[in-house]
Amino acid sequence: MFEQSSTYYLYDQPTDMRKSFNTLGVIVTGSMNLSLMSGSGFVFINRRKTHLKMLRWEGDGFSLYFKRLEKGTFEHLTGLNQYRLSYENLLLILHGIETQKISKRRRFSLVKTG
Repeated sequence: MFEQSSTYYLYDQPTDMRKSFNTLGVIVTGSMNLSLMSGSGFVFINRRKTHLKMLRWEGDGFSLYFKRLEKGTFEHLTGLNQYRLSYENLLLILHGIETQKISKRRRFSLVKTG
């Protein structure tokens, strides 16, 4: 479900966790203006920041990942200009690490062309 090569998007508004496949899909296409069947992961967090859902098209159907914290909260970045979320930031959010206080050191990156 979580792949480093995939693209992830975090919806920047609190989401009712009673929503499932169809209603979350409407948020992706209507509010976020993104393609639902792109293979990207779409992440939603509730108002109390204790529940997280991720909706993803897997080629032959949708999968829905759901995590409920027993203690603590998820970081929920609100007021974003864009919804894109890096794989690394997604993992940090899932593990309870604040992404706003982390600075990433520069690393070599092979630039892919064409």
